[in-house]
Amino acid sequence: MLDHVRLEDRERRYAAVRLCSDLALPARDFMRENGGWVLRLPRGARLARLEYQLEVVRRDGSKHIMCDPENPERAPGAFGDKSVLLAPGYRPPDWLDGAGARARFEEVDARVLGRALRIRVWSPGEGQLPLLVAHDGPEYDELAALTGYAGAMIERRAVAPFRLALLPPGDRDEWYSASAHYGRALCRGLLPALRKNIEVAGRPVGMGASLGALAMLHAQRTWPGTLAGLFLQSGSFFVPRLDRHESGFPRYGRVVRFVRGVLRARAHPDPLPVAMTCGAEEENIHNNRLMAAALGEHGYAASLVEVPDLHNYTGWRDALHPHLTRLLARAWPEH
Repeated sequence: MLDHVRLEDRERRYAAVRLCSDLALPARDFMRENGGWVLRLPRGARLARLEYQLEVVRRDGSKHIMCDPENPERAPGAFGDKSVLLAPGYRPPDWLDGAGARARFEEVDARVLGRALRIRVWSPGEGQLPLLVAHDGPEYDELAALTGYAGAMIERRAVAPFRLALLPPGDRDEWYSASAHYGRALCRGLLPALRKNIEVAGRPVGMGASLGALAMLHAQRTWPGTLAGLFLQSGSFFVPRLDRHESGFPRYGRVVRFVRGVLRARAHPDPLPVAMTCGAEEENIHNNRLMAAALGEHGYAASLVEVPDLHNYTGWRDALHPHLTRLLARAWPEH
């Protein structure tokens, strides 16, 4: 496992160095040590990968956020590249290099809350097939190889053929923050529009990461009977005593109210299979544990897997198999 991050600085170019990462740390400031800057990671940290940037303070007092100039490893992300450290023994999933089922993309046009969306639907065959609906779908595919995963699992016969709808986020912070308007638009507008254009067998499964996971859970709780299962990665289930640092998010209050309602509820009329994954050392792990326990108490077949990564698409990619694979088999047992 990873135990430290180091930046060489024998020329003393920097007055201070700080880690920019989703890793939950008591302190992020590097200490001067042997011609460089070092930050010790918590002993026993469960990390196979660490994505990070460095905030450096130059001798003139100016600040700059950058990738690690001495580490050539990079990981793409929704907000640009980051440096990445890999623990000995880390291996990307083997399905990345395997053969995949042949498929084509279809496009479905829809309007959501006054905005025109073009939804790409990955389809490996004809006729009625189950449907997996992904929030942040284009980024999930680009950064986490979601359609590559689907093709590989179908080719291996690990799952029966299914279609995959890649939902673009639109006004992400507004729509994905437990919005009643978006939940209705998704369940009563967008999903029916997909059914009109493609043949869907049974109820779809919904998936999302971060706010996308929150929004998919919110839709399922608000519109029971719409979905067959949920795959939620690093959900942003904010709780004030754990997540006060998120209070600057414009819809923090609305998210907190929804999460509080779920945690305090005694039951739900539509408990269904839920698979959750979350980085073992990311800040959301504590609220994900609370949410998984609450859903289990409500009768959901809920599981939470803590993975050795943080809040990023590569970590979410690495957790797709076997966890999403098993969820799809449970949600669509007849296929």
